[in-house]
Parts: sequence; C-alpha cells; structure tokens
Amino acid sequence: MKAVKVQYTVKESYVATNKKNIEKVMADLRALNNPGIKYSAFLLGDGKTFVHFAMYPDDATMSIVGELDAFKKFRQALKESQPEVPPNAEDLNLVASAYDFFA
Repeated sequence: MKAVKVQYTVKESYVATNKKNIEKVMADLRALNNPGIKYSAFLLGDGKTFVHFAMYPDDATMSIVGELDAFKKFRQALKESQPEVPPNAEDLNLVASAYDFFA
C-alpha cells in the first residue's frame, strides 16, 4: 500500500480557484470509479492551507492520478500561482489500522 500526504499554502486570492481545480480532479477520479484510488483534499482552519491525502494499493495505481489531464492542469496552475508555501509531499508508512483499505 502507498499513502501520501501533500500540504501547501496558497495566497488568499487563489483559494477559490484551487478549490475549483481540485473539484475537477475529483470529478475525473469519480468517473474512473477505480476502487484502488482513495484520494481526498482538505482545507485547514487558516482557510488557505490545503492537505491532500491519498492511498493506493501499488505504484501502478498511484500513477493513474498523475496522468489525468485535470490533475496535470491542477498542478501547473498551482505552480503558476506561486504558493506561499510550496507543496511538500510525504510518504506515510502504515503502522496499524482498524479497517482494511483495499479488499
């Protein structure tokens, strides 16, 4: 299993645009209907720091997200927005879970 957390802070003026871009990515992921992709995005209490959390059963499934046009556009637009704090990706190593992620 692969788990990744990405966190970054955008300028206040870019928050609404970033949300719309994330929604486009999520719509494409829902359309794929791939049970191996668990992807969520959150907005922290400061109103401009985003946290993306994703889980995949393997590298091949993880690569699907990066190939989506909406995801490529999201990443490019985020980069061009010059975030206050650039994206920081962290691989997470599962210690234990009370439930199964992938059947």
